Amino acid sequence: MDVTTWTFAFVGISFLIYIGIAIWSTALSTKDFYVAGGGVSPLVNGMATAADWMSAASFISMAGLISFMGYDGSVYLMGWTGGYVLLALLLAPYLRKFGKFTVPDFIGDRYYSNIARTVAVVCAIIVSFTYIAGQMRGVGVVFARFLEVQIDTGVYIGMFIVLFYATLGGMKGITYTQVAQYCILIFAFMVPAFFISFQLTGHIIPQLGFGGKLPEGGYLLDKLDGLQRDLGFSAYTEGSKSTIDVFAITLALMVGTAGLPHVIVRFFTVKKVRDARKSAGWALFFIAILYTTAPAIAVFARTNMIQTVSERKYSEAPVWFTNWEQTGLIKFDDKNKDGIMTYVADPQKNELTIDRDIMVLANPEIANLPDWVIALVAAGGLAAALSTAAGLLLVISASISHDLIKKQLNPAISEKGELIWARIASVFAVVIAGYFGINPPGFVAAVVALAFGLAAASFFPAIILGIFDKRMNKEGAVAGMVVGTLLMLFYMVKYKLGYLGGGSPDDWWFGISPEGFGSVAMVVNFVISIGISRFYPAPLEEVQEMVESIRYPRRD
Repeated sequence: MDVTTWTFAFVGISFLIYIGIAIWSTALSTKDFYVAGGGVSPLVNGMATAADWMSAASFISMAGLISFMGYDGSVYLMGWTGGYVLLALLLAPYLRKFGKFTVPDFIGDRYYSNIARTVAVVCAIIVSFTYIAGQMRGVGVVFARFLEVQIDTGVYIGMFIVLFYATLGGMKGITYTQVAQYCILIFAFMVPAFFISFQLTGHIIPQLGFGGKLPEGGYLLDKLDGLQRDLGFSAYTEGSKSTIDVFAITLALMVGTAGLPHVIVRFFTVKKVRDARKSAGWALFFIAILYTTAPAIAVFARTNMIQTVSERKYSEAPVWFTNWEQTGLIKFDDKNKDGIMTYVADPQKNELTIDRDIMVLANPEIANLPDWVIALVAAGGLAAALSTAAGLLLVISASISHDLIKKQLNPAISEKGELIWARIASVFAVVIAGYFGINPPGFVAAVVALAFGLAAASFFPAIILGIFDKRMNKEGAVAGMVVGTLLMLFYMVKYKLGYLGGGSPDDWWFGISPEGFGSVAMVVNFVISIGISRFYPAPLEEVQEMVESIRYPRRD
């Protein structure tokens, strides 16, 4: 069978599994829809959390980023991994003790204010839509190459699939679907890594191959450094970002992770506080399998890519190149009309444009692996993108149906009515998500990084202060969230999207990129929140007692 047939087989089987799980686990109550009935086991929740967490950015784009950025790309590894540890230690058990359905639910009750709840809903929707754009873009990229359709068509197909199982099963359906998706995505990520590691270095374990010696002598990383320098790029193992920008991006990704509503809500699905801690441990284990492999895949892909296209006649381009060229994600512009593909750092001489998002997906083709391995990676990429997209859709629908309609606009609404509104909100959310997937403001991981910055600027201070500062009141929390979110949006729109007059990297505040500015906006949020709160009365005694109860979870 050829690649297309294998792809249809793998993708078709995986989609049938997702749809079957959705039908089997149809949500019959709001508790099923929002938190899967609150009875998910730690192991299952850990695997589902890992799938929810390892989005298209982790599966498709992170290794691509590292592949092109080299040492500088390590900020994504450090930030996302460190952020999950921060979430597990500082937030998960406390929010589980609180025992509500959503992050806006916590903020609304903790700060005894519907205004705070509404601001949190708006922040959740902004963060989720920014994040989901990257997931839908990833779905489109996979479909464009492997099912030979336009990226837009791929996005539409992904919209239909995720809408089906997210709206039918809610969190209950999403949880068990994400378990299946984790198994698919991790298998798809590791199999080509084993093949290529052995092919290049003789080590079947990618982590060993990453730092291993080549059969012809010398280390793989030294060889890649040499290839980079020959083309005018900086050495792969040397960084070019400023220290402050590296620190800012890492911090923004860490605290943004801890403030992501679709990850936090997963800890509401287990029975006990102790189970939330166990879930975090299992999830970290499952995440580590992929995250420790990504740098190796980045090196393998970069080395093979340079060796197969640089200074080669266009008429003799490898099959993988011509396959991806049809998607428009690789372009050759013969500037000097000599028919030779020149790939160099100098933009005046460079003739190849390569989208970073294709590196993991193209990696098996570049290495001439069997067709079934190439198709397997396509199924894994779809699983990664769809698992996170489903979690984000649930956050958006729950924010609208539960936190806006049930808690504010129509408190007397029946459970059946609330469930209907949750599903209507999901339809609305997936349509908007599809639009952003077709018109994303950048490649997948960059879009996702901005979502982390928004989460850092909005939710993280409000949640941390809500747990650890009994004196924090609604005035401080609302002011901090509003100022932090607006500041981050302004910086993102100006320096990432190029509006409001635009600006070059030379104009960045403190030398910090848009991906790292969430750390600055977070500090501003903390300062505003604490400062404003001291000018207003302390929360009511019962609110302070609730905070005390959350902060010291009983052993259960």
